Amino acid sequence: MRKQITGWPRRGVALACGVAMAASVVFAGPAAAQGKVLKFIPEADLRILDPITTTAYITRNHGYMVYDVLFATDSKFQVQPQMVDKWEVSKDNLTYTFTLRDGLKFHDGQPVKSADCIASVERWAKRDVFGQRLAEMTESWTAVNDKTFRLKLKKPFPYVLEALGKPSSNVPFIMPERIAKTDASTAITDPTGSGPFKMLKDQWVPGNKVVYVKNTDYVPRKEPPSWGAGGKVVKVDRVEWIYIPDAATAAAALNSGEVDWWQQLPVDLIPVVAKNKDVKVESVDPLGSIGLLRFNHLQPPFNNVKMRQAVLAVVNQNDYAIAVAGDAKNGKPCPSYFTCGTPMANTAGSEALTGKRDFDRAKALVKESGYKGEKIILMSATDQPIVHSQALVTQDILKKIGLNVELAASDWGTLITRRGSKEPIEKGGWSVFHTWFVGPDITTPALNSPLRGAGEKSWFGWPTDAKLEELREAWFNAPTQADQKKIAEQMQARAFETVPYIPTAQFIIPTAYRTNLSGVIISPVTFIWNVEKK
Repeated sequence: MRKQITGWPRRGVALACGVAMAASVVFAGPAAAQGKVLKFIPEADLRILDPITTTAYITRNHGYMVYDVLFATDSKFQVQPQMVDKWEVSKDNLTYTFTLRDGLKFHDGQPVKSADCIASVERWAKRDVFGQRLAEMTESWTAVNDKTFRLKLKKPFPYVLEALGKPSSNVPFIMPERIAKTDASTAITDPTGSGPFKMLKDQWVPGNKVVYVKNTDYVPRKEPPSWGAGGKVVKVDRVEWIYIPDAATAAAALNSGEVDWWQQLPVDLIPVVAKNKDVKVESVDPLGSIGLLRFNHLQPPFNNVKMRQAVLAVVNQNDYAIAVAGDAKNGKPCPSYFTCGTPMANTAGSEALTGKRDFDRAKALVKESGYKGEKIILMSATDQPIVHSQALVTQDILKKIGLNVELAASDWGTLITRRGSKEPIEKGGWSVFHTWFVGPDITTPALNSPLRGAGEKSWFGWPTDAKLEELREAWFNAPTQADQKKIAEQMQARAFETVPYIPTAQFIIPTAYRTNLSGVIISPVTFIWNVEKK
């Protein structure tokens, strides 16, 4: 049962109540389409259309609108077929044969074929942390015919379906072969998919609005929806993502009915919205999210492990939990590199986060590193309260240990573009930034992309740690979950030594929508199918 959030702090109420800007100004203009229109405020501005070249959740969410997947994970963490009708595995566990279900068609009218699926999976596997492992185990992908294709492994790999059905970034979305043949490091710009919505690219206004319409050719599965699995039944005719960077303006728009749904409600404005009887404020994410502080391992000063250890010595997760969630009931410490409350979570090395902050040790480590006061660029996104609140805490502790830190504030779209730069800061690079992952994204070494130590193959920040990679390999080969748990503990102990990133807190991100909406799916990912507007 969905739980309504109560008891949130009332900080920031005066700001919201004092806003004079009329929300209707944002939405001025004639209605763009007939039928039911769902107006949705997304978590950020959509800048990148390619869900393979970036792990940004705004792009992942766009991907779920326009693409479909071969398999999907349900609310019980079970992998279910989605585009696949049936599959079989050979007795030696080396060959997987997949057959697509009937009625699959791309937005351009072309049928989905085996070649499209193979090209899409191969492109995804070049960038995704789990996909890279699957690629290492793969001998070949071959098309048997237009609807049936085959995966042949070099040796048995029991995580094939888990990889193909992973629920979050990077998701192995299926694209037309002509698009999926694009180099995996080159962002695609053609949003043609076979998913339940079509993007009207000619109506896309970056910094303002993204428009999707119901894909009337889409054939949903018959099963009820559960996370990303089951039937994707679209119950509105048009969806408009309306980007409103000013939170108070967004709150006014929701309260007045100018918009129907605000994906991520800032903690300070919960009281303003929750008192409206026509709006529901709820948590729809059963695991919550994990914040993190990511270092640039390629550029000074955080290419020096002593500098990363210095920051770790003064991090207090309670500070981040309160900054993000505003209330101890909705934000808490999670001193683990794996999502707290899941099987791989553990306490190995966690005294680094649970012990008393040691500013003297931090300053000593800074001195030992040879740091001479060089500028440090801390990227932040003012349109992302989750990111910006963490950045302000970090800015304060970096200054307290004597670092020359500059807060580079921008919007989230700019940040996720800049974080791809490997250049020094004088050429547009960066030193450190904050982000967050939904719980399922970091439950295991197979999924935890920021925990990789593979250098250029690693997630943004690009740490190199041969020991971490060796342990990750051992985790995949472990015969039992108990053995995997022991290896996860070793990985975590290693991570607290080399500090690829710092977990900051585990927290709930509430959502808010008008009471005339129903069918919102309980899931770590925001899905818009199954949502009905009265």
